[in-house]
Amino acid sequence: MRYPKLRELKEAITSLFSKPYTSKFPAGEFKPFAGFRGKPIVDEDNCVGCETCANVCPSNAITFIDDAQTGIRTISRDYGTCIFCGECEEHCITGKGVKLSDEEYELACFDRSVLIETQERELLICDNCGAIITTKDHMRFIHEKLGPKAYSSILNLNMLNERLQLAREEDIKVTIQDGLKRKDMFNTLCPNCNRKIQIKNLM
Repeated sequence: MRYPKLRELKEAITSLFSKPYTSKFPAGEFKPFAGFRGKPIVDEDNCVGCETCANVCPSNAITFIDDAQTGIRTISRDYGTCIFCGECEEHCITGKGVKLSDEEYELACFDRSVLIETQERELLICDNCGAIITTKDHMRFIHEKLGPKAYSSILNLNMLNERLQLAREEDIKVTIQDGLKRKDMFNTLCPNCNRKIQIKNLM
């Protein structure tokens, strides 16, 4: 028979008189520790719908669906698939769009559909070719981030005019009638049109 060592005997006696490390959850209350990663909470005021979180999500719990007809981007977050890794919080471009809660963590349910939350963002669509650029909230964030440098971009100037109403839309909108030309690079709104111009100039 192998007798316990003094160290093992000490640990056994100590554990008899010490508090348990585990909680009695769900029968008892659970107090999250520092750095606990619970449900990701989205801040509607600071989420710009830029797709960064979806691109870094390892479990593909975040999906984006763009509808060019309605001009709406629908963002779906499936907390039944989420592994609470915190990648969305770490890579959020605004730094405030999503935070992992240390209070909300009870997500067990019988109907997994209730774990899916959606939000909508208005899309910015190219006036020339109809391509989807990004969301308007995303462009506003970029404009504010760039500060005075944003005035070098026609797209950002249009976003600024939309906010301040400095000029009427018909006064600043340029209609391209005879195909894309080099001068239209300053009038088009998306990389798709820009690419067509570059290819045309190379041919």
